Amino acid sequence: MRWNLNVAVGVLVAVVGLGLMVAGAVWKGRAVRPFAASRARSMAQREYARDLQRAADVVIAAARRSAGEGEPAIVTVEAVVRTTRERYGYAVVERRHAAAALRRRFEHWRCAADCVTDAYG
Repeated sequence: MRWNLNVAVGVLVAVVGLGLMVAGAVWKGRAVRPFAASRARSMAQREYARDLQRAADVVIAAARRSAGEGEPAIVTVEAVVRTTRERYGYAVVERRHAAAALRRRFEHWRCAADCVTDAYG
């Protein structure tokens, strides 16, 4: 068998592909995480804030659905904390963070007309 350019390139591509497959099997997805600790922290903080806002949206929607005709929907900070823990798996959720997220979503969805909350107290 003679080694020419096509065979050498084919072997090189096969070796590189095999190396990438082995690296993927060894790392098991760790390559998608940021290497820098500060980037990982800021990413976790953004995800935490996003999950709090999503939980506040879920709680507001559930309160509006459960409110009777002509009565205001009652939205509590404790419901946001409980939803964040149950739905997104956080062990510790600070009440002040949940209250801030609820205030933002309360104002975003213009809930003052048909909802009441304890997030401002």
